[in-house]
Amino acid sequence: MASAYDPWMTADARGLAAFNALDPPSAERELRACCASDVWAAEVAAGRSYPDLETLLARADDVLDRLGWPDVLHALDAHPRIGDRAAGEGREAVWSRGEQSGMDNADATTRAALVEANRAYEDRFGHVFLIFASGRTDTEMLAAARERLNNDEDAEREVVRGELRRIMRLRLERLLL
Repeated sequence: MASAYDPWMTADARGLAAFNALDPPSAERELRACCASDVWAAEVAAGRSYPDLETLLARADDVLDRLGWPDVLHALDAHPRIGDRAAGEGREAVWSRGEQSGMDNADATTRAALVEANRAYEDRFGHVFLIFASGRTDTEMLAAARERLNNDEDAEREVVRGELRRIMRLRLERLLL
C-alpha cells in the first residue's frame, strides 16, 4: 500500500491516509489480509474515510460482532492450523508465520500432540482451531487447544470471535504502518 507522506504525521496516520485514499476493491483486498471475510472487508472499506485508528478499530469490531457464523467460518478458512506454516509470500502468509513463531522451536513430541489436538478440535467443532498465537509458546498453544475442547459450541464460538478480533486488530495496526 502506498503511503501518503506528510512529515508531521505519524506512521500510522500516513498509513491511514493512504488506506482512506484507496479505491474500494483495493481497500477490501488490503482488509482481507486482516480478516478474510468478504462481508467484513466490504463493510469496513465502505465505512471510510476514518479520522483515526480508534475509529477504524471500532468499526472493524462492530462489523465483526455482526457477522453471521458462515462469514466467521469463511474468515477461519484463511488461517492455517497451528503448527502448519502458511505458504506464499503475501502479507497474510508472512504475518501468519510471524504470529506462529512460538512453534519454531517445538520438539517432535509437542508437534505430534498439536497435530492430534488440531484433529480433535476440528472433529468436535468443524473448523480450524484459531488462537491469537503472537507471543505464545508451543506449549501454551497446545494447552489452550486441549482446554478449549471442553467448551460447548456456543462458548467456543465466542472464544473464536475473540481470538479472531485480536488477530484482526493486530493486523489492522500492522497494515497502517
